[in-house]
Amino acid sequence: MPDAENKPKLTLKPEVPVVALKGLVMFPKITVPLLLSDPKAVAAIDSALASDRLAVFVAVKEDDLAEPQAKDLYQVGTVSKIVEAVKQPDGTMRLMIEGLERARVKEFTADSPFFKARAGLLPQRHEEKSEAVEAQMYAVVNQFKEAVNAGAPVPFDVLLVVMNLNDPWQLSDLVALNLDFRTEEKQKILEAEAVLSKLELVAAAIARQLKVLQLSKKLQTETGKELGKMEREMFLREQLKSIEKELGVLGGRTEVEELKAKIEKAGMPAEPKAIAEKELLRLQGMPSFSPEVSYIRTYLDWLVELPWSKKTESQIDVNAAKKILDSDHYGLEKVKERILEYLAVQKLVGRIRGPILCFAGPPGTGKTSLGKSIARALGRKFVRMSLGGVRDEAEIRGFRRTYVGALPGRIIQGVNQAGSKNPVFMLDEIDKLGADFRGDPSAALLEALDPEQNSAFSDHYLEVSFDLSDVMFITTANILDTVPPALRDRMEVIDFPGYTEEEKFHIAKQHLLPKLWEMHGLKPKQMVITEPAIRAVIRLYTLEAGVRNLERSLAAVCRKIAREVATGARGAVTIGVSDLAKYLGAPHFSHEEARGKGEVGVVTGLAWTEAGGEVLTIEAAKMPGAGKLIITGHLGQVMQESVEAAFSFARAFAKEEKIKDQFYKTSDVHVHVPAGAIPKDGPSAGIAIATALVSLVTDKPVKKAVAMTGEVTLRGRVLEIGGVKEKILAAHRAGVQTVILPEGNKKDLDDVPKEVRRSLKFIFAKTMDEVLKSAIQAR
Repeated sequence: MPDAENKPKLTLKPEVPVVALKGLVMFPKITVPLLLSDPKAVAAIDSALASDRLAVFVAVKEDDLAEPQAKDLYQVGTVSKIVEAVKQPDGTMRLMIEGLERARVKEFTADSPFFKARAGLLPQRHEEKSEAVEAQMYAVVNQFKEAVNAGAPVPFDVLLVVMNLNDPWQLSDLVALNLDFRTEEKQKILEAEAVLSKLELVAAAIARQLKVLQLSKKLQTETGKELGKMEREMFLREQLKSIEKELGVLGGRTEVEELKAKIEKAGMPAEPKAIAEKELLRLQGMPSFSPEVSYIRTYLDWLVELPWSKKTESQIDVNAAKKILDSDHYGLEKVKERILEYLAVQKLVGRIRGPILCFAGPPGTGKTSLGKSIARALGRKFVRMSLGGVRDEAEIRGFRRTYVGALPGRIIQGVNQAGSKNPVFMLDEIDKLGADFRGDPSAALLEALDPEQNSAFSDHYLEVSFDLSDVMFITTANILDTVPPALRDRMEVIDFPGYTEEEKFHIAKQHLLPKLWEMHGLKPKQMVITEPAIRAVIRLYTLEAGVRNLERSLAAVCRKIAREVATGARGAVTIGVSDLAKYLGAPHFSHEEARGKGEVGVVTGLAWTEAGGEVLTIEAAKMPGAGKLIITGHLGQVMQESVEAAFSFARAFAKEEKIKDQFYKTSDVHVHVPAGAIPKDGPSAGIAIATALVSLVTDKPVKKAVAMTGEVTLRGRVLEIGGVKEKILAAHRAGVQTVILPEGNKKDLDDVPKEVRRSLKFIFAKTMDEVLKSAIQAR
């Protein structure tokens, strides 16, 4: 080997980066690959690469430290050269380092963003080989081979190198690096100053490692024999049970006894308790390796955790409940009145024995949040289950225990989640239930939502009856058409109407703005929005039955204000009507179209959808042809039939009025409802279509500020329709002045808010003659 004088002398800078290694000690004259993920270590490597590619690699005293400090590192390490470094996309770094010389850390000068220290090189030892050293080297090599034969994971090429090494220092370091020594053992070998003591430390560590490997091999052999004798294990387990019975249980109660105590404490009725005890006996007699053990244990866990007798103490105070409902929700007076009646009856009777409530109405009208308010008013737990998209009956009633991974249905899971047998349970979006080859979930709800049956609700997983009669079920829906009649019959529907402009104004002022200020980190003084500005947002930027788009628009304003405040550009901001374009852009809606000049063949109709009432424009035009009727606008079957009925009425009207234009012979008539991408159906546009066709035949325009809804017969009678309140609110939002309704719908005006009734003129018609008299302009 070359002398130290012939080697280039290694020098260290005043401060060198230090890399902390967990579970690894770096030795001189050995090249090692590393993977570093610690940010401090990666930063130290980056600093070394930017300089002389040298760093001191020091071991951590305890491997389980999450973020080791300077005091947790050994003082002696190895100065190593970074031969290769590759940074991975996830921030880790792959290295190839070459150990050069030992070094002692004198003082840590920094610990952030990485460790820096003043370090000095330790002197190299060059002792002559003695007979004792050679004998110790021979013993170390033989021990190393024994360890490899006993199962130590050492590469074959490392074994060859160890057997051919003549340098005792390198031999010690290479053996220590490749065997599973403890960190403190490797550190002592690194710090050793004399070659003989270094070899002795290696020999002692190998001897300990050999004992571990030999014992591990022996245990593995014995375990293999035991695993091959299941009958003997069963026999031994039976003996063990007998011994435990005679001596008592050591170390506390067994799992079986704990389950038995939980069964006694659960307060189950007689039938479930008998089944639980029977399953516990089965579990006790089964070997632990049986796959059925885990199924029985899970089943028993569900049985003992269900709130069989746990109830939330709820004191019903109708006056306090009214205050809570009024503070949480503005408007909805009839809805809140019906809920308070429901609570009053429950207080007098003592338990729920009435129909299930169903909140039906457009999105964004407060159905789900009202359910939370009811739970708060009652002092009960609130559980919400979304039924949208549920197509599997087992989601409701649970899976049979014969299936792997079976669980109870979501109703039982919800009650268990509440930890009480009398929560307020909201079944959201019940109109969105589906049905396919896996069953009909709506049919599975029939038992749960029937007050006469749900006291013994049967879940497929539990296979025992659970009492749901104390649960207050509330369902929500946008439309009831898709709810099966049998399920609808079990529910009392409470209609949630759309909000008027005045109600939206108060909701925005009292509820939405305070919530949005808190969400966006604003104080009320930092953002002042005037009342006219709030009303302008409602009228010009939203057109909906609920308040979700209103909340989104106000949130957009809050975000922009928050940015101005955060950057220091603005302090307090006052927003008026003229400022809205800056924050929300140009107005999205205009109500002037309902006040313009009337046109021939163009009528304003009213429709009702699951999103509330809407205003529809119905157009009719004629062109030279042969009496063909063209219908466009994505109309459903019922609405197409309404167009045909209206066309027949128009022909009869033309004959009665002795109109010479035989349009049904010489012209093609085209009826179109704009927004053709949106499906439309129902008979309630009948009088609007008939009016458009009569206007076309007589060449007289229809009054622009008049909207109408109603079904028409071939004889010209006007029949009543549904959704009157929502349609009137839509007309009010659109700026309509006069609304024509069927005579039979006069009673429905009682549900319309007073301020809306005062702002509109209503005409009730029995026949089309009355409709035409009010809608057609004279030339």
